[in-house]
Amino acid sequence: MKTSTRELPGTTIVDVSGDIDMSVSPGFRRILMESLSKTPRLAVNLSNVRYVDSSGIASLVEVLQAARKAEKRLVLFGLNAPVQEVLQLTRLAKIFEIRKTEKEAIEAS
Repeated sequence: MKTSTRELPGTTIVDVSGDIDMSVSPGFRRILMESLSKTPRLAVNLSNVRYVDSSGIASLVEVLQAARKAEKRLVLFGLNAPVQEVLQLTRLAKIFEIRKTEKEAIEAS
């Protein structure tokens, strides 16, 4: 897994690529939590994520809980079919704010 972070006014975007599994989940969680602490809206680009396991999903849920507690927003965007399927199977697609494109994620109110 690789990540890169971009800062925009009012939004931090974390671009993620590769697989999110048990071996990288702690680092993934740390990067998202650090990014969330510096912005009112964290947008996570998952368009280049090929696979996410339960530890990756747990990381996303933990960051979502932190965002809600801090009255901030977590927006996921660019979900490909495998990631979308995991979120739907776990019934978590309904609790996350999901947008198709980066533009939609940034402009969402």
